[in-house]
This record gives sequence, C-alpha cells and structure tokens, in this order.
Amino acid sequence: MVKLILILGDQLSLDVAALRAADKASDVIVMAEVFSEATYVRHHPKKIAFIFAAMRKFAQSLRGAGWQVLYSQLDDTQNGGSIPAELLRCAEETGAREVIATRPGEWRLIDALEQAPLKVTLLEDDRFLATHGEFEAWAEGRKALRMEYFYRDMRRKTGLLMEGGKPVGDKWNFDHDNRKAAPDQISYSGPLSFEPDDTTRDVMDLVAASFPDHFGALEGFNFATTREEALRAMAHFITHALPRFGDFQDAMLSENKFLYHAVLSPYLNAGLLGPLEICEAAEQAYRDGHAPINAVEGFIRQIIGWREYVRGIYFLEGPDYTGRNALEHKRDLPALYWGGETKMHCMSKAVAQTRDEAYAHHIQRLMITGNFALLAGIDPVQVHEWYLEVYIDAFEWVEAPNTIGMSQFADGGIIASKPYVSSGAYINRMSNYCKSCHYSVKDKTGEAACPFNVLYWDFLMRHKERFAGNPRMGNMYRTWERMDEGHRDTVLSDASALLQWLDAGEVI
Repeated sequence: MVKLILILGDQLSLDVAALRAADKASDVIVMAEVFSEATYVRHHPKKIAFIFAAMRKFAQSLRGAGWQVLYSQLDDTQNGGSIPAELLRCAEETGAREVIATRPGEWRLIDALEQAPLKVTLLEDDRFLATHGEFEAWAEGRKALRMEYFYRDMRRKTGLLMEGGKPVGDKWNFDHDNRKAAPDQISYSGPLSFEPDDTTRDVMDLVAASFPDHFGALEGFNFATTREEALRAMAHFITHALPRFGDFQDAMLSENKFLYHAVLSPYLNAGLLGPLEICEAAEQAYRDGHAPINAVEGFIRQIIGWREYVRGIYFLEGPDYTGRNALEHKRDLPALYWGGETKMHCMSKAVAQTRDEAYAHHIQRLMITGNFALLAGIDPVQVHEWYLEVYIDAFEWVEAPNTIGMSQFADGGIIASKPYVSSGAYINRMSNYCKSCHYSVKDKTGEAACPFNVLYWDFLMRHKERFAGNPRMGNMYRTWERMDEGHRDTVLSDASALLQWLDAGEVI
C-alpha cells in the first residue's frame, strides 16, 4: 500500500522521522510550495526564497537517492494552495490513503493536518535533544521554569563541555564574560555568502512576482540553500568568528550588521544542520585550543539550552500561548517597524537591517525593537506576528516564546523573571548607535531626551502594582522614589506626550 511521506520546508533533513519511517520501494515523498504557508503572515521575501530554494534542492537530492518525489511549485496550475489540499491531490494521483508526517513546529499546521480527510500519522520530531515528554517531566512540579536549570540537564545528557560529571571550567555559565561593549573594529568579514545559482534565481523571480508587497528586500540574497553549503558556513564561523563570539555577542554597531555572530540559525531551523553537530564542532574548537570557554559555552547554551527550552515551553503551554497579553498592552504596532521614518537611530538601524537582511542578532531583537515595543505598550500579538514575518529563522515554536515570553513579558513571567526593559543607557553602553542619534541619551527629559529614557520610567509606573514587589526590580523603584517629585512629573508628562505622538503617527 502506497503511503505519502510529507516533508515540510523546515524538515530538510535525511534523518527526519517521517523519512526514516518510509519505504523507498513503495512510498511517495510529498513536498509543496503553497501560498497558505507563505502568507498566513506576510513572510519576508528572503525567508520565502530561502525555504523554497532549499526545498527544491532537497527534493532533487532525494530523487538522486532513489526516492519518488511529488513536488509542487508555487506556480503549478494544479497547486491546491495549502498543505492539506496538496496531500489530497497527491492521494488521488497515487491512490494513497495514509500520510506519514513529522509533527510540525506550529500548532496551526498540526491542527490542519489532524483535520485533513486522510489518515495522518504524526511522528515526533526527534531532531531535537529533548522530547516533549522529557520537557514535561522536567517542568512538572517546578514553581519556576528557568532555562538555566534545564540547560544543565542538557549538558549532562549530551556530555558537551563536561569532564567527570562536572562542567568544564567548574562553571555552568560564563555569561558574565560575554558582555563587552562594541569594539572599535571587527576583524571578522561576516558570515559566508553564497551566490544564487539557477535554481535559486528562479525561486527569487517567482517570489518577486508572487509577493511584491511583503516587507523586506529580496535583492542581495546570499544564504546557503543546501546542506553542503550550510556545512561550509558552519566551518567558516567556527574558524573565523567563534573565538571572539563570546566577548561581543551582546554588542551592536551601526556600521557592522553581523559582528561575530554565526547566522547559522536559518540552516539549523530548516533542518540543513543538526543541533548536536554544530555544538560538537564548537566544543572541538575549545578542546583544540582554538576558541575560549566563554565563547564556546555561550554559543552551545544558545542551542542546547535556549533553543530546546523555548520549544519545550511552546508545546507545553499550548495553542493559546501566542495570544497571551498579561500586561494588557493594546497599542498598534507603529509604522516605524515597517520602515517608517524615525529619529531614533537605533530603531532605524535595526529595522533597516531587518528589511535588508531578514536578520538581526538577539540583542537587537530583544533590547532595541522588543524593548521599545514593551516600553510603548504595543499589542504583543502584533509584535509576535512582526517577528514571525520579518526574520529568516523565525518559525513559531522558536519565535513565539522569545517574543511573547522573553521580549514582551506577555506570558506573565513563565519564561522571564522580570521584563527585559532598559533606558537608553544600556543601548549606549552596548553600541555606538547613540553617537549618531537625533536624541541625547544623556538627557532625561525634554524634547532632546532619548525616548527610551522617559518610556522606561513610564512603563515602570504603569505596572508598579505588578512589579514593585519583584526582588529583581526593587532597586529601580527605589531609584524612582529618590528622584525629585517635579522631575518625576516631567518624566511622566514627556512620556505621555511621546506616546500621543506615536498614536497620532508623528515621527518620533
């Protein structure tokens, strides 16, 4: 009996569960470029092009290995427009009545497959290090689900950076060493770039014609689209950037988009690379004396710690997680997130980079665009959808907890023990953005004052009842109480005016 084996655009791996369960002699692989997946949010053109090009090349490699593949391009006249519709069409073509799929990483698509009028068997995606069951067992009975303790269990499970049951260097976490401000110069030339081949150029033409109104530039596409290229990108990072990654992983520069960051997350999240192989390569660099422990530990923590942890949270919390709004923020996402004019240099640079590259590193996302959204009281659902749209590595299982939980505190503290908010002082310390800004980061009030400065205190006062008793935020409120009453009134008045300008569509 013929079975259909569904391979999604973020499952481009030969060891994905559905493929391992398939019979090459009788089963048929189904892969489809469909409008529903490209438009349920208006994904960045580079993101769509990356996924479609990588899908086409993966399908070709499967055919070369002897698999029968039914592949639907976006512009095929028979394309049903959605994954379930394409499965039904392929079932009619082949006579199949059963579908084997690896469980998708979004509740939306899981539900669509479960509602399809076919027998669909969903296999757990075991490309991850922690199963859903393992994460649920870890979470059960805990008052707080903090990543650090989960991460230590993942270190023990994998043996990464472990010696005799203890962490290398006698510390689990070297994050204290990874907070250096931006250096004057970056010696790294950036992530490895790849010239689009004929297949990728065909996809780019299709994306340009099909999604002309999506936010983001398609020009300059240079991502890897095969496993072989992704492996080269990984080796390039390990060799040339990892040694200094740790020191400057939180730094930001106006004139440098990538600093020492890997930009491997698109390949990892699409399946072209596996988490363990990346971490083992980084660990080997430490063992060989090529990269210091603070860089390697910090890099590995992002993958086996944070990445695995947020996936666990996403599936533990369920389909309603993306709608959480614990702080009851309701302001609409302003035009500056779509490239509208702003006098805030840091926001302008972060959004422009996002538009051009479909990429910004984690501090730009958390402490620039995310920080401003939280301080301004923007609807977290709109913020979540923006991040899901604009970043090439954003799939809901990883993006939603980072946005709803870590960035916007909209889950009420499941992920973060306090909101990640800051005034302009943090941005000034970790970047050179403020040197070129219309506003003065040193001014606390007045027309020249950095908007982050006044909005920071306004946020704390709006949510004083919730956060004043938070042990990690007590110093902030005590600082406020020590301020002159007239100064406090001016700060809140300036913040109110700023938010009114924002609501009116004025340039801030």
